[in-house]
Amino acid sequence: MGHIKPAEVFPPGEFLRDELGARGWTQTDFAEIIGRPVALVSEIVNAKRRITPSTAKEIGAALGTSAIVWMNLDAAYQLHVTPEPPKRISREAALKAG
Repeated sequence: MGHIKPAEVFPPGEFLRDELGARGWTQTDFAEIIGRPVALVSEIVNAKRRITPSTAKEIGAALGTSAIVWMNLDAAYQLHVTPEPPKRISREAALKAG
């Protein structure tokens, strides 16, 4: 199987920052809306914290999107920044398969 990599992958916090800006909300406004600390929102916006399922549900509820959108954005970003596994794993698996 070939590996297809998207041309650009952004941290979900960039999408959140854009969405907050489009709505005229500050990070403090958003933190109050979702009932979470401002530090949490700031860390997500600055790609220092991953989005958990509960936070994804809160973001989705506040922005009128599904939680899966935010989980997928986070997963795509994490896969993009995680190094590829060693090639020996594929070779060893192929040898075991016969």
